[in-house]
Amino acid sequence: MPKTTSAKKALRQNVRRKAENLTRKQNVKSVVKQYRKFLNEGKIEEAKQMLPSVYKTIDKVTKTNLIKKGKANRMKSRLTKKLPK
Repeated sequence: MPKTTSAKKALRQNVRRKAENLTRKQNVKSVVKQYRKFLNEGKIEEAKQMLPSVYKTIDKVTKTNLIKKGKANRMKSRLTKKLPK
């Protein structure tokens, strides 16, 4: 356990940030999972409508440096490729 005041505050910040990061990561996973579910079920229109919200969630997580820019671009590219033309 931390002894100094600043170390105690740093620990509190770390706990709070970890909780937020886990929530954001789970949000991305659930949105992507739902998008893939639409594609697998053949609901193309729903998937097309959901794609901007998938992009938005991935971009928000990238903005907070939870995932790197290259990984975000790769995810968006691969998810878009899955959508039939």
